Amino acid sequence: MQLNPYLFLNGNTAEAITFYQQAIDAQTVFQMTFAEMPPQQQQEEGCASAFAFPPDKIMHAELRVGDSQLMLSDGNMASGDQSHHGYAISLASEELDEGKRWFDNLREGGNVTMPWSETFWAQGFGMLTDQFGVHWMVSVMKPVDYEV
Repeated sequence: MQLNPYLFLNGNTAEAITFYQQAIDAQTVFQMTFAEMPPQQQQEEGCASAFAFPPDKIMHAELRVGDSQLMLSDGNMASGDQSHHGYAISLASEELDEGKRWFDNLREGGNVTMPWSETFWAQGFGMLTDQFGVHWMVSVMKPVDYEV
């Protein structure tokens, strides 16, 4: 079983894909614009109003980030609520330099809510909201010795 975040970025998905490719080494697995949607799907009952988007906007994209997937869409750009609340994407590395690089890259144009630092549980940990309003927690955990 997998649990994969799906972000609706309301018109900024193409920019976010480029940003995440640079910031966290994401690789595009799949990307489709609304113009590329099959015509028969566009004509089904209810689709005309649901998919009345600029044709160049992203209907669906899938990025690979390490062993995980991050899915994105321009979604319902007519929605009044453009904010991201009630979640954060947790990004973990085993390498301190890599975690710090991800944190520094993601904070570009965003807002740091907890600066990168060592904590009692992590070699490095920080929280931020990126330039697209997405909340992130980046961590490099300390080794744990388990006694059985």
